[in-house]
Amino acid sequence: MVSEEYRDRVAPYLERLSRPFLGWSPDRLSAVALGLNVTAGVLAAAVRWTSVYLFLPVSLLIFLGGVFDVLDGEVARRTGRQSARGDFLDHVFDRYADVAIVLGIAVSGYVNPILALLALVSLLLTSYMGTQAQAVGLGRQYGGLLTRADRLLLLAFATFLEFDLSLPWPWDPSAPLSHWHAYGIAFTVIDVLLVYFLVAGQWTAIGRAVRTYRALPPPPPGTTSS
Repeated sequence: MVSEEYRDRVAPYLERLSRPFLGWSPDRLSAVALGLNVTAGVLAAAVRWTSVYLFLPVSLLIFLGGVFDVLDGEVARRTGRQSARGDFLDHVFDRYADVAIVLGIAVSGYVNPILALLALVSLLLTSYMGTQAQAVGLGRQYGGLLTRADRLLLLAFATFLEFDLSLPWPWDPSAPLSHWHAYGIAFTVIDVLLVYFLVAGQWTAIGRAVRTYRALPPPPPGTTSS
């Protein structure tokens, strides 16, 4: 979406932010990002038995997890410690982080769990199509409506809004005065975001798949694609 377009603009700020962490290993930074995101998922699930106010630390943890997720690559690049092993580990941690956050939100009681499942599948397909291009010998696919940086920023923003009880009644799933409930409709800020994840994720995944397929050489004459 927009985060990739602003990558060059934020590069100087990212360089300054990475300075205190140049002595850290990139893998350690990736592990910190995973820990923050898993903690965010656990706290999101705990909202079901505690209070919606817990979405505030969830929002902060997702944001900080996204910062460390960017820092690991920046530190690796600046210190010359980029490696295939580190890149693989980063992708593995990212997928577990995605699952932890969305599953935690699904348990929170503030989203439709089926919608959360569909959105999660869409997010995983988006990431898969990006790495699959790399697996067949092409460059990694980063483009599309929904990159990882986009979804972390949007999740942090949506969970922050969800904790704010001053939002209009229609956003509150338990609000008895909501006119939406007269029609059997209840939705939250995060519900709306997950719908976007579902649609934009599929658009991004299919777009990446099509670009990868077109970039691959055609099969030799007389053969068929497997």
